[in-house]
Amino acid sequence: MAPAASTLRAGAGLGALPQRALARYLRLLRLYPVLTKAATSGILSALGNFLAQLIVKKREKENSQKLDVIGPLRYAIYGFFFTGPLSHFFYVFMEQWIPSEVPLAGLKRLLLDRLLFAPAFLLLFFLIMNFLEGRDAAAVAVQIRRSFWPALCMNWQVWTPAQFVNINYVPLQFRVLFANLVSLFWYIYLASLGK
Repeated sequence: MAPAASTLRAGAGLGALPQRALARYLRLLRLYPVLTKAATSGILSALGNFLAQLIVKKREKENSQKLDVIGPLRYAIYGFFFTGPLSHFFYVFMEQWIPSEVPLAGLKRLLLDRLLFAPAFLLLFFLIMNFLEGRDAAAVAVQIRRSFWPALCMNWQVWTPAQFVNINYVPLQFRVLFANLVSLFWYIYLASLGK
């Protein structure tokens, strides 16, 4: 009878794991909002690149077991130092600059995000990633000329509905996390451009 009771308690412990993890995340978010969002962005960015590599290997039917460990590291650096902090401050700025009481606030925030933040942030992505890859200025210019416009068009297609939901329905403290989850798939797309 004792083994069944211990199995039941162990099962209950597993069910409580997501609740404990969420409680810890919320506590860290409250105590260290920028650092927590930076760390989350770094981890999910690296995971997105890792998954992109797996998908590219499978699509190209590459038999090699080697993965580029530097790729996820670059994405982690970008997520930690740029995505997390910049997104945090952008969402706070947007909330203060265009308060909910302003007529059509959601639409104005969406336009600000899509027409100003998205192009600038995407350009920053290309610049930083190319810098982290050690490319020279001429190679960076070629990459931007080749990839920026298609990536921005895809950004508008993918991110506009996601950001509409994010800006209008997701509480401010969770907007970076929501965007990070969408980014998981977005970074897979961006990584596939570099291959």
